[in-house]
Amino acid sequence: MSNATATPTATAPVETIRIKVDSRDVDVPKMLPNWQGRLEPTTMLQAVQIAGGEVPHYCYHPKLPVAGNCRMCLIEFGTPMMGPDRKPVLNPDGTPKIARSVLPYEPSTPRGAIACATPISAGMELYPSSPATRQMREAVLESLLINHPLDCTICDQAGECKLQEYSVEHGQSASRFVEAKVHKPKAVNLGPRIVLDDERCILCTRCIRFSKDIAGDDALGIVNRGSYNTIAAWKEGAFDNNYTLNTVDLCPVGALTSRDFRFKMRVWFLKETKSVCTSCATGCNITIGSREGVVHRYEPRENDAVNGPWMCDTGRLNYRWIGSEARLREVWVGNKASTWDEANREVRIRLSKAAPGSVAIIASARQTTEELYLLKKLATRLGAITDSIAREGDPDTLLVSADRNPNANGARLTGIAFTEMGIQIPKIASGIASGAIKTLIVFGEDVTQHGIGVDLLGRLETLIVSDILPSQTTQAAHVLLPGCAHAEKRGTFVNAKGRLQKFMKAVEAPGDARPEWEFLHDWVHAVSGRNGFSSIEGLFNQMAREIPAFEGIEWGRVGDLGVTAKI
Repeated sequence: MSNATATPTATAPVETIRIKVDSRDVDVPKMLPNWQGRLEPTTMLQAVQIAGGEVPHYCYHPKLPVAGNCRMCLIEFGTPMMGPDRKPVLNPDGTPKIARSVLPYEPSTPRGAIACATPISAGMELYPSSPATRQMREAVLESLLINHPLDCTICDQAGECKLQEYSVEHGQSASRFVEAKVHKPKAVNLGPRIVLDDERCILCTRCIRFSKDIAGDDALGIVNRGSYNTIAAWKEGAFDNNYTLNTVDLCPVGALTSRDFRFKMRVWFLKETKSVCTSCATGCNITIGSREGVVHRYEPRENDAVNGPWMCDTGRLNYRWIGSEARLREVWVGNKASTWDEANREVRIRLSKAAPGSVAIIASARQTTEELYLLKKLATRLGAITDSIAREGDPDTLLVSADRNPNANGARLTGIAFTEMGIQIPKIASGIASGAIKTLIVFGEDVTQHGIGVDLLGRLETLIVSDILPSQTTQAAHVLLPGCAHAEKRGTFVNAKGRLQKFMKAVEAPGDARPEWEFLHDWVHAVSGRNGFSSIEGLFNQMAREIPAFEGIEWGRVGDLGVTAKI
């Protein structure tokens, strides 16, 4: 059931307790969801965040079990004093008297608590900015840096490293350590996609907890003792599940690096663009890192309604084809390179001569919802039969969907495809064989792999193809139009759960390639005489007014995290 049609239910009031954070009264929830979504007592760290402050931390992550082993989140605190009668001791003004926590063997020295694992209680006072708290942080940082190599200049994590940031914000300006540093293994192949530098590791264990508790692969652990502790896999190269690259995101320092991105680009040179993964129907939210027109990496973008902060390795590495040298870059009409004006004129002439019922359209469920909408408009005007190609694979229990199309729901909602995608392909093939179908329009598919062979394509009077990479279908086209990857245009997809999500343009398309919706808009105008919108925003809003599933949604309302459609 969609959010728009769900029956409203009464929301129980949230129970809060009052504490002080740096002398400010703050009401915070007594319980908050933990990494599994179950309610647990609110911790000091969460309370400070609610109050608008920050507690530096390494091992803590809101989506992982609490470990409490880095000690970076130590803060000074106080609790109401209790008298012999177990009642609060009051100050002359009637307020509770607070006893700051101190070391039992040294009462003049404040004792800190690890904020990530210590629950708050009523009347508690937290001092995340006190001199004692700052001193604790300096001491922890000094300890972490004792054996850390001074190789920031060549470290892939530089620019995104919490050790760098906290050293500047909370550390000391000079080191007092004069002994030789402990040396540990470097450039260890934990698996085919992960390289470990144990000298940089601060033993936060985020990677271990993620692998065991999230990915279900208990492949990592800590070996040796004392200063010689190291992260290791049970066997070199054994860390090989489909989510290993999430540990690179989780690593707060440069210990775990991606073999794919290693030494490729300094992160501060990258332009970051909000987008959506196209590898399956889950539609993981991603950030595309690019520079000077080249895509260098995908990273997960947190969206609790879709993928949380994670994504699979397969989707993360599914970007190299965007910059492939094999990309289609030129417009072709007949057997020669041409121009967009000539190609559009040729398409208009051929479509104007097509008899009703003699046209078929096969559209990829990897096209945007807006492009599928325009193709359906074209099909309605031409009386064309339509369908889309189904892609299936093995799902997993975390993120990977069995549907390998990113926009199968978009194809269904726009009417290009039926509930069972591909059901019309045999009918189209037999129509071509009998001569009833004389014109075939194909977007983003190699139909020779799906029941319409090269021999059938040769019987067509008109084959119009738009695609990104060459195939047997593009080779047979009478009009060939280079299209765009999703990273080269704007648009929307509808994921497996019916969430409508938009993505933005990260890089320019190569050569003469254009976003498909632009020339489809021209075709629809040419065959229908009805002009539409020349912007993606206007086109989306027009589509939303005509498709019931998108009723009440406008481009500006979709936002970075998407909205739920009525499917």
